[in-house]
Amino acid sequence: MNVGAVLPLVLGISLLSLLVAALLARHVLSADTGRPEMRAISDAIREGAEAFLSRQYRTIATLAVVAALLIFGFYFVNRDVKNIAEMGAGVVWKITLSFVTGALCSLIAGYIGMYVSIRANIRTATAAMTSLNKALQISLRGGAVSGLSVVAMSLLGVGGLFYLFGGMQDYRHVPLQIVGFGFGASFVALFAQLGGGIYTKAADVGADLVGKVEAGIPEDDPRNPAVIADLVGDNVGDCAGRGADLFESTAAENVGAMILGIALYPVFGMGGILFPLLARAFGLIATMVGVFSVRCREDEDPMRALNRGYLVTTVLAMLGFAAAVYLLLKPAAGFGGEVRQGYLLAAGIIGILTAFAFVLITQYYTEYRYRPVRSIAEASRTGPATNIISGLAVGFECTGLPVLTVSAALMGSYWCGKMALGGIPGSGLYGTAIATMGMLAPCAYILAMDTFGPITDNAGGIIEMSKQPEAIRQKTDRLDAVGNTTKALTKGYAIGSAALAAFLLFRAYLDEVTKITGSEIGVDLTRVPVFVGGLLGATLVFVFSSMAIKAVGRTAQVVIAEVRRQFRENPQIMQGTAKPDYARCVDIVTVGALKAMVAPGLLAVLTPVAIGFLFKYLSPYGHLGAESVAGVLMVGTIAGILMATVMNNGGGAWDNAKKYIESGLFMVDGQVVGKRSEPHKAAVVGDTVGDPFKDTAGPSLHVLIKLLSTITLVLAPLFI
Repeated sequence: MNVGAVLPLVLGISLLSLLVAALLARHVLSADTGRPEMRAISDAIREGAEAFLSRQYRTIATLAVVAALLIFGFYFVNRDVKNIAEMGAGVVWKITLSFVTGALCSLIAGYIGMYVSIRANIRTATAAMTSLNKALQISLRGGAVSGLSVVAMSLLGVGGLFYLFGGMQDYRHVPLQIVGFGFGASFVALFAQLGGGIYTKAADVGADLVGKVEAGIPEDDPRNPAVIADLVGDNVGDCAGRGADLFESTAAENVGAMILGIALYPVFGMGGILFPLLARAFGLIATMVGVFSVRCREDEDPMRALNRGYLVTTVLAMLGFAAAVYLLLKPAAGFGGEVRQGYLLAAGIIGILTAFAFVLITQYYTEYRYRPVRSIAEASRTGPATNIISGLAVGFECTGLPVLTVSAALMGSYWCGKMALGGIPGSGLYGTAIATMGMLAPCAYILAMDTFGPITDNAGGIIEMSKQPEAIRQKTDRLDAVGNTTKALTKGYAIGSAALAAFLLFRAYLDEVTKITGSEIGVDLTRVPVFVGGLLGATLVFVFSSMAIKAVGRTAQVVIAEVRRQFRENPQIMQGTAKPDYARCVDIVTVGALKAMVAPGLLAVLTPVAIGFLFKYLSPYGHLGAESVAGVLMVGTIAGILMATVMNNGGGAWDNAKKYIESGLFMVDGQVVGKRSEPHKAAVVGDTVGDPFKDTAGPSLHVLIKLLSTITLVLAPLFI
């Protein structure tokens, strides 16, 4: 294949994906919006979500403008310094423009995800009144609008900047000049995920503790003043936040793999640099087919239909991946060695199998069919304390299998890279990059399944609050249960891809330092400053997580006080004859989340910059600043992966232990124990502990891991 045709093909597939996303959005929005009482609830959710996102985006945009000015100022002042001048002509405005473009695209990605979800919820609820299959298709296609748009915009951004900056001619410098795109995406994603996560869990904790435990009313009961804020939170956290999260994942990994491709230019030519873009584009085509293949019978488990769609997507993505390998990863003219493409394809298959493995591991630790969740439910028999002890134990236990999986994937793909290229320097690392690309091949479908979760959650809430017949609620409960599973699976997939990508981006950072300095650096932990850098990197993960969790706790306390006040001052609310003040709780959570997201976000951004800048003055020998930052990256990434796994799976296990008891399947001494029982109250307490773990700190750590890499890629010259 002529490499000159690759970029137009990638950009064309991306535009086609955006067109399909627009058609899907029109299809979803043309569906029936149901009865007036249902629309009233849906409108309240939509208004609350749009108000929060508008205020949040103004805050993030202000921070992004300041960051862009600082980046421009740094590169402008130092534009004649050797290590910056060697990054190519126009580096000052190119890196700044790429940062602004990445930040803007990340904002748009988050907005698209939420825009459709807050309109698909009412349509899913209405469709459930007549057909489970129709409700399933509307909610998944609503999610696919986000999935396709996010990945397509990532490709358009990276591919467009590569073309605009003349990458086809200046292949050595342009991938380094577009690293700002990944940093801009990560910068926005961190604040979007933090703010959305704080919002959704503060509202959820407040609604659950007062509503379920104290007042004894069901979930999504219209008498609960915090219920609208809770439903809004599902959208701003799981849709807007996760959309920005996976956008920065795809952007950062594309740029990192392209940088690694520079080192292998003598082997593959331009094909090694453009390969990540073509492989991702074929994944978009696979997702489109997979989404349209999903349908289910009225008596069928909807999860089986989604799994069939995932299987279709994965098989087609694997075929597209094979095509990209054999079209682009072939010996360049003048290369005298041998390229065994089968091993390169094997590295990609390892990545795809790793994604499957993480899905299975997450299911084992978070579904109530298996031992971990059931053990937490059993521990709830003796109160909240034993529930929490058991949940923490499950969270710590669940790090073992994911780490073994990532380790096997890295070792296997590294070996495949070595075998493919006969031990050429950088070949093994390129194998790990291909595995990362393989794991991210079905990314758009995974994001569609993730956004499916809050859409069906909201649909169930609308049916409950508008007091529709129980038979309809049973349908939405089935979809909601599947949505909870898909959200948990997506978190497992996200941390798995972050783990593989972190190594890719870490290697890209070392390669960039080598290109700037002309000498290779390592991470020698026997050097005290490098060890201290690693120690600070690990500590950053714990302090960051603490700040995120405390933010949820502080905001939830205010919500709890407000809900209690409304119940106390207006007894008619509990009698169902007076309407609660929903807007007051929405406003409390909005203000609390926006205030609380800034400090942990700035801590994450400034820590690696301060370490790299200050440590370079500790010794005139070597490049101590760059090495110390490498220590931050390496150890911080390891700690972040483990901590995020504990929080994601531990929180998911607590949540589903509660749902297991609520399902009516939990028995004690031969008797069914369900809602409003003492074990259920203990499980609700455990769930509220796990809420900020799995939906605030855990997902934010995914972004933190990659932010550490992208910010150091952009500011590497500062540390030398």
